[in-house]
This record gives sequence, C-alpha cells and structure tokens, in this order.
Amino acid sequence: MTISVIIKTLNEEKRIAATIESVVAALADKEAEIIIADSGSSDRTVDIASQYPVTVAQIVPPALPSCGIGPQLGFQYSRHAFVCLMDGDMLLDAEFLDAAIVFLAENPSVGGVTGHVEEMLVSNLEFARRVKRNAPENRIGPIDRMNGGGLYRRAAIEDVGYLSDRNLHGYEEFELGVRLRSAGWGLHRLDRRFVQHFGHTVNSYRLLVRRWKSKYLYGIGELLRASFGKPYFLQVLRELPELKLWAFVYLWWALSLGLILFLPDKGMAIASVSAIFAAVVLLVSLKKRGLGMGLYTVVAWFFHAAALAVGLFRPRLKPGAPIESRILGKPA
Repeated sequence: MTISVIIKTLNEEKRIAATIESVVAALADKEAEIIIADSGSSDRTVDIASQYPVTVAQIVPPALPSCGIGPQLGFQYSRHAFVCLMDGDMLLDAEFLDAAIVFLAENPSVGGVTGHVEEMLVSNLEFARRVKRNAPENRIGPIDRMNGGGLYRRAAIEDVGYLSDRNLHGYEEFELGVRLRSAGWGLHRLDRRFVQHFGHTVNSYRLLVRRWKSKYLYGIGELLRASFGKPYFLQVLRELPELKLWAFVYLWWALSLGLILFLPDKGMAIASVSAIFAAVVLLVSLKKRGLGMGLYTVVAWFFHAAALAVGLFRPRLKPGAPIESRILGKPA
C-alpha cells in the first residue's frame, strides 16, 4: 500500500529532526512520501527538514497560519492512497502504520484509524486534565474524531471534499470527523500507540493567553459558523457538550450585567455580582479539589465563551480552494 505522511509544522526546530527520522524508519519497507506542511516557521524548521528526503511545502501570503491550514496544505501536495497526519513534535510508532492498514483493509467503511497519543510532557493543569479525562475522542473503538492525527483513507477524504478547513483555528479534527461520519464513513481507535507527543509545558494562564493570541480558542465559534446550513449542523450541537457550558456563562454574564444596570444601589449590585462569582468558584473548587484549579477553571470558561463569539463572526474563505503556497524542497 502507498502512504503519504503529512507532518504539520510551525516553529518545530527542536523536534522536527526526530519526528522525520521516526517516520523514515516506519516507512522503510513501504512506497511512501513525506510532506512537511509548514505554516510559516520563523526558526530553522524548514532548513532542518530540507536535509531529509521530504517534500517541504510552506504557505505564502495571503494564506495565514491556522490549525486547519496545515493538514490541507499537505493534502493538496499528496498523492497516495492512505494519508497519515501528525504534528512536528511527535514520534511515530514504528508498527502503527502496518496495523492501521490491515484494519482499514478489513473494514472498508472506516475512513480513518488512529491509536493512543502518548503525552510525554505534561506540566500544566489544563493540559494534564485534558490528557487524562475519559473523553469520547480518547476511547477505544468507534470514535467521533481523531485528535492528534492518524491514518485516513484517501477515498474517504475525497468523498467529503477536503481534509481540513483552513478557516479553523481549533476543532479541525472534530469538523473532519463530523463530515466523514455524516457521509457514512466510520472512525476507529486501536488499542495501541500511534505517536509519542512532546507538547506544551507552559503555565496554564500563559497558555490561555497564548491560545487567545493565536486564535486557537476561536475554533469552536468558527466550527459553528462553518456548520451553518449543513446537514450535520444539529449533530454538531448535540456532540459538543461544552456549548451548554458556554451558554451557562453567557446567562451568567447577562444576569451580572442586568444587576449592575438595573439595581438602583450600585454598591449592592457589585457586591451581588462578586458574591455570585465567588460562589461559582467555590463550587468548582470543591469539585476540582483545589481553589487554584477552581479559579483557573472559571477563568478558562470566560476565555472560551468570549472566544466563541469572536470566532462565530469571523469571515470565511472557501475551505476546499487551493492554499497559497510554495515548494521549498523535494527529495533528490
């Protein structure tokens, strides 16, 4: 079988060499290609990658970095029957591709298969919570998305039009998953490792700010905008429980604003708003077993709820249109 491995990069000079070498080793006996899909690195990522037998593609203006643009950039230069998607800070398990291809061959209605993403660096509260939670996308068997990547069947991607929506700064795996499932394709997680991932190690609050600046938090709003008018729009609403949480935050904000605007005694209004905030933080802290985690959780709610509204109203480009890019290197 033929495989195109797409490695998404943006300033990955510390890890990209090891990532490529892990892929080269896994492809030793296969007809394959490796595509570096770079979203405009300003470090030595491209220079390092060019030393290996890979195709290096990089976006050019007016294209802008986003979580969704890298996969689609790589896909538009790929040509093989299977497409493996991974990040530039991951190490590919040497035996995963063989197991994944066997599974896809035995299950022709499955459009993509992945495995466990083994997190190697977990040192902030939010990331640790996200990694350890028993979310649907982390379970074995049929799943609704392939967070972290995996092996896709090219025919399935072509059936739904494109690999990844360039407009999305987050939730791009879920958006692809819902399009595939809506078209009748399944997704599956094997009980085996797919990659080792060397991820974020920054302070949780700094990570929130960075994700706001990078527009990553806009992703859920952008996803809702992308889904309007599509057959799977109601499915998106049903399958994202965080939407209920953000709706609660909006109601909380509306109540607080109403108290400030309409209570004649402004001192009492501010005291009431403060008391509500303290009560929510206390309740969340009891659930999270720590005041620090409780406060951080509520602050994160505020960031996410505000970002949803911003993302919802961002303009969109046609997701399947060719991405403005250039080829910086090809295998000899």
